[in-house]
Amino acid sequence: MVLVVLENQRGKIHPFSLEAVAAGQKFANELNCDLTILCIGEKVDELKSQAQNFKASKLILAKNDLIDMYSADGYSKVLSDVISELSPKYVLVGHSYMVRDFLPRVSAKLSIPFVSDIISVDFNSGNPHFSKQVFNAKLATSIEISSDQALLSFQSAAFSSDDIEEGAPGSVEEFNVQLSDSDIKSNSEPEFQESSSGVDLTAAELILSVGRGIESEDNLPTMQSLADAMGAEVASSRPVVDMGWLPPYRQVGSSGQVVSPKLYFSCGVSGAIQHVVGMKGSKNILAINKDEDAPIFEIADYAVIGDVLEIVPKLTEEINNSK
Repeated sequence: MVLVVLENQRGKIHPFSLEAVAAGQKFANELNCDLTILCIGEKVDELKSQAQNFKASKLILAKNDLIDMYSADGYSKVLSDVISELSPKYVLVGHSYMVRDFLPRVSAKLSIPFVSDIISVDFNSGNPHFSKQVFNAKLATSIEISSDQALLSFQSAAFSSDDIEEGAPGSVEEFNVQLSDSDIKSNSEPEFQESSSGVDLTAAELILSVGRGIESEDNLPTMQSLADAMGAEVASSRPVVDMGWLPPYRQVGSSGQVVSPKLYFSCGVSGAIQHVVGMKGSKNILAINKDEDAPIFEIADYAVIGDVLEIVPKLTEEINNSK
């Protein structure tokens, strides 16, 4: 059996969890096994209403007042109990901030290996091989698991939520959660993210990303004006953060956030591999750069060769005039 764990994000299934559902269905089809989907913690009923549209063998709800607010102690205890009872071969999750916080505890509690941040899977005659990036995303390594069980987290865009098979679970059940106040020894802030002032770019559908090509910090307001007109979040490449133009939580790449928005609008970003690994899963990529040989153009769906500082103000004006 394959178990997919859903994460709530303000009343909706986290985008990474949707990709994990697609992964779970792929695993179930390739390995000829059942798929179970687990709704846990905050707003379980809202997760259930969305998950009831996914093809699966079973949908399980884990409800308890003590996990209505996220805590690593509560989540790890409940998920450990679910795994102990159901004995899934693989437990699949999206590689979100929350997962990075509590899933290692599950691994330690149950002595089950945790393979994190997987970028792809090769199903080799029923024996999956998992790929991870190493050496700052310059190389990829292949991992084969010899244990009876494994916890797996997938990097954004390893699978696509567009591939989810619609349908309905064969059954819907509630898990008997055994949890007491003594199990909860720590608490997390309501909005779990990298920093209290941070922005979770993984939830953004539109992202405008800036690189050194904008030339100066003084040009950031021009980029922000376009982002505001589009309704987009502003992101950046690492050099922009290193120069202090934007805070670290705006960075996309191997040492920043990994995103997969509907549109990734790249302005003056060259497209180094360390940046590309953080946004290559975007549904559409539009890039502006005056260097026609910029690596970003190799993956862009739409390429504009020109001066971003000339193009952006005109584009902002056109968008605002069309409203």
